[in-house]
Amino acid sequence: MLVDSRGEAAEAILIRGGRVAAVGSNAEVLSAAGTGVERQSLDGATVIPGLVDTHPHLMHFSAMRAPLVDITQARDHADIVAAIRKKAGEVPAGEWILTTPVGEYHYFHRRSWRDLAEGALPDRYVLDRAAADHPVLIQAVAPVLPNVVAMNSAALARCGIDASTPDRVNNVWIEKDADGVPTGILRGSVTSYYNQDPFFNSLREQMPELIQREYVVDALLQAVQGYNAMGITTVYEGHAIEIGQIELYRALGAQGVLNLRVQTAPEIQGTALPADRPKSAEEVRALLETALAMRTLDDDWVRVDGVTACTYGTCYSGNVLSHDGYLDPYGNLTHGHRAISEENMRLAFDFCAEHGLRLNVVSITPDEHDENIALAEETIRKHGLDRLDAVIQHAEMTRPGQSKRLAELGFDLTVSSSFTFGKGDMIAERFGPEALKLLNTFHTHLDAGLSAAGGMDWGPTNPFEQMQLAVTHQMFPSGRTNAGPAQVISRAEAFHMWTGAGAKVLRWDGIGTLTPGNHADLAIVDRNPITCDIDALPATRVLRTHIAGRLVHDNGALPAHA
Repeated sequence: MLVDSRGEAAEAILIRGGRVAAVGSNAEVLSAAGTGVERQSLDGATVIPGLVDTHPHLMHFSAMRAPLVDITQARDHADIVAAIRKKAGEVPAGEWILTTPVGEYHYFHRRSWRDLAEGALPDRYVLDRAAADHPVLIQAVAPVLPNVVAMNSAALARCGIDASTPDRVNNVWIEKDADGVPTGILRGSVTSYYNQDPFFNSLREQMPELIQREYVVDALLQAVQGYNAMGITTVYEGHAIEIGQIELYRALGAQGVLNLRVQTAPEIQGTALPADRPKSAEEVRALLETALAMRTLDDDWVRVDGVTACTYGTCYSGNVLSHDGYLDPYGNLTHGHRAISEENMRLAFDFCAEHGLRLNVVSITPDEHDENIALAEETIRKHGLDRLDAVIQHAEMTRPGQSKRLAELGFDLTVSSSFTFGKGDMIAERFGPEALKLLNTFHTHLDAGLSAAGGMDWGPTNPFEQMQLAVTHQMFPSGRTNAGPAQVISRAEAFHMWTGAGAKVLRWDGIGTLTPGNHADLAIVDRNPITCDIDALPATRVLRTHIAGRLVHDNGALPAHA
């Protein structure tokens, strides 16, 4: 059994009243247990602390997928037609049918429509065979740009796309046959969110909302089960979260149906969805006041702490800040695009300093970090503070010296191997290969004294593969790596990112380690994630998961009692 990320071993654990009562040798724990205690043998399995995912988008991703026809596993056009035809038999004629993309969410680098037997998405005529009386869209999702979607004839008609439509509108290219008739294939800025293209967003306005309220609760609870099955017992929903979504988490926690500890922070201004718009200073201040009033630091299940600001945007879309410039998705030089005004960012820094409210900043590039470092220094001087209590989310690229300065100013980090896995090749292409030296510098962060907690974000959706990638720093689809002295950390450090570091960054006592007095949040796995062969780490099986000592996942591999 593992007690913490140092690999400290113990033979037994005693759970009493939902907390860890004792840890040690069999003899020590049996002595502490006394009589009348249920005993269970784990047949050589490993016990680890429940994992902490500090960037899951759990509610967002589950709610977005819930209404969609699932074609992720489709092998060919026949599979796609069958799935859509089944849905068409269940909904009234004229109602939209939206599907997932084909392949592995969210980057679709390892499997996508390219792996269909036909090597391409089905065109309008193939989709018409599935549902002639329903508009159909095979979606594309963020973050990858350019991307591709497919529509049937009814969808094209609903959207007003015909032979007279230009071949290109904004950054959307409409494929046409030799006679100039649209085939139903659209390429370019066609993702359903993190997309600022006016033309495609005008098409989206004619379709169902991305998040449909009637699906949210069931989808979320099902997603929680999936997280439990990965050994995850705590999440930090601190990016793109709205007040109403926090209230839903609170309601589910109060009802006792939320088998996951959740910490949240509302966004001062949304930047991900097509309907998101800039906010005035008055609107931002009102949100800050609401977040302060909602702050809850002592609930065992749902906590609210701080606010989040995403000043710029995503890397794939060409929105991140770079004074030197880089290539956008279409080969044009860009320096990025600001989403939140400097006035509103300064307002957020000042308000959080005045009221002791925690500030999260989504900061991706070195130039963005420089802006936030300057604002932090200004805020500390202005308010006579020693340091801030703040978090940098993402921290995808950092130049030498920034990690140390962020630590001195009071920042913690939430990071993800996802950004090497899914963005590394793109960064090399658009920023130049030298930028890879700055990507996910986990070792530098830890050497500087930063607390860096792990998260899955856009995937892979496997915490154990995320731990592996924190060591290998492998990129897809190329398979190359940028593993260097600034990047590579030890297996124990990678594991700590998902346990003790998560607890520390969240300031949540009682989770992240299995020490006496802590919550009995634990996972039982079939191998030691610190010492097993690194190539076998992603295949780790979670046999059981307990939260507060209560069983929330059981794959049936262990005997019920011993």
